[in-house]
Amino acid sequence: MPSYVLTITCKSTRGIVAAVTGYLADIGCNIVDSSQFDDLQTGLFFMRLTFFSEAGADRSAITEGFAPVAEKFSMTHRFNDSEERMKVLLMVSRFGHCLNDLLYRWKIGALPIDIVGVVSNHFDYQKVVVNHDIPFHHIKVTKENKPKAEAQLLEFIEQTSAELIVLARYMQVLSDALCKKMSGRIINIHHSFLPSFKGANPYKQAYERGVKLIGATAHYVTADLDEGPIIEQDIARITHAQSAEDYVSIGRDVESQVLARAVHAHIHHRTFINGNRVVVFPPSPGSYASERMG
Repeated sequence: MPSYVLTITCKSTRGIVAAVTGYLADIGCNIVDSSQFDDLQTGLFFMRLTFFSEAGADRSAITEGFAPVAEKFSMTHRFNDSEERMKVLLMVSRFGHCLNDLLYRWKIGALPIDIVGVVSNHFDYQKVVVNHDIPFHHIKVTKENKPKAEAQLLEFIEQTSAELIVLARYMQVLSDALCKKMSGRIINIHHSFLPSFKGANPYKQAYERGVKLIGATAHYVTADLDEGPIIEQDIARITHAQSAEDYVSIGRDVESQVLARAVHAHIHHRTFINGNRVVVFPPSPGSYASERMG
């Protein structure tokens, strides 16, 4: 039986859950997982349900029948096929730990996505990407050619129908226009020292200041550099006995894990942008087991 995911955002009011679950029950659907959140500050309601149709109804029929419910509550909603893989474009510069981690998780099935290509402003990981039978696209970026380079990137995005862009340590700033065009569909990863240690060698700066926690932050990209809504974070504790090189190594591990978890949440429709914040519902039972093996 086909399984679907329904995501809903609307103004919070009485009767939403009853209307949604009642509709699904009436058309012969069985709900297997449900999460909801009322934001009392913004007055918004967020909901995610996983269900299957015991009657074998297809997505178009379910969506069409749901229209009166959606209209009544002025919902922004979407029905997604649980088995449908999201088309993802990866971007990388000269640090490959996040790229290699994502490729490994994709290869073993822990990240069920279709990687439509890898874009880089360098050739360092061309062989790695090609060996995975994934298209590699080099776009050189300089101060002089930035508009042309971004036009090439946009063309590649359109050609591949990429639904999500993952900046796996891609070290070029995207234009405001691209950030707005792909709003909510670009995920970036960086260390969590900001704004304390900006610029080059942040881990060396942290070592010199005796920092005891190393963290990483994955967020949606906005026009405000490194200030988009946060999806996922984590930290690792370190001691005075560890070197600057240890800081870098530990930081790479944390960055890789945090980025993978953020991508995992997005592709399973568990993230809802809520102003400057992100509502992130927990994974469905059993859906995250393989992701945690690393």
